[in-house]
Amino acid sequence: MLNYKQLHYFWRVARSGSIARASEQLDLAPQTLSGQIGLLENSLKTTLFRRVGRGLELTDSGRLALSYAEEIFEIGAELEQALSGGTTKLPTSLRVGVADVMSKSIVYKLLAPAMSLAEPVKIICKEDKLERLLADLVIHRLDIVLSDRPMPPDISIKGYSHKLIECGVSFFATPALAARHGEDFPANLNHAPLLVPNIDTAMRGRLTRWLDTQRLRPRVVGEFDDSALMKAFGQAGIGIFTAPSMIADEVIHQHGVVSIGQTNEILERFYAISLERRSSHPAVIAINSAAI
Repeated sequence: MLNYKQLHYFWRVARSGSIARASEQLDLAPQTLSGQIGLLENSLKTTLFRRVGRGLELTDSGRLALSYAEEIFEIGAELEQALSGGTTKLPTSLRVGVADVMSKSIVYKLLAPAMSLAEPVKIICKEDKLERLLADLVIHRLDIVLSDRPMPPDISIKGYSHKLIECGVSFFATPALAARHGEDFPANLNHAPLLVPNIDTAMRGRLTRWLDTQRLRPRVVGEFDDSALMKAFGQAGIGIFTAPSMIADEVIHQHGVVSIGQTNEILERFYAISLERRSSHPAVIAINSAAI
């Protein structure tokens, strides 16, 4: 039988990121905590953590165990609240997988319809690579996956990709960088420093094809998995960067940059991936119904 005390120790270590921090929070010796997690791994016949330098990293089994532990202790907290005279009307949970290339602002806009329902909804977001999120979707650890591309055709999963939003792309730069490269868009991109998404993203291919058709040769000075990190480099003046035109005002205000051009020849597309063509989950229905 699963030892829930050991599972709780694992959960605290995974959440805190280290045995040392978790041992301080739990007021236990690090050796005791490490030994209890070792016993849990033995009982589960798997390895939950691997050493990376001086820290710990979850294995694939560890990530799966953590997702179950999160749900177990969340339900336990709700049970305590219900039995102690608190509300018995629990919010509906929406477990969302978010592809790690997605802009956080876009994710919020896509999920906003679920937060506007009459019945309360609790959003539980997990960010990861699309392939790992789809694996969690298959075993019903997630209700929906948000991505910048539809489900890859070479993955043997029966699922459905619902296009939610399609919009053009804007280019941004600091005022100083924009001044050096002029206002003649898109010619001002030629030989200019450019920050681009990682080669594995859908946007990277669309951007590269568009630059080729325009016969433009910018200098790629950075490639990024994380759109927020790319914006941070752009804010520092390292290079010009792109973002969906629908959040252009937000990007300008938040990062102190200016728009140097916009095109609808490059389209950003965002999808909701689910196992059902017509979901019965009220929050998923709200998200799909708001698609534009």
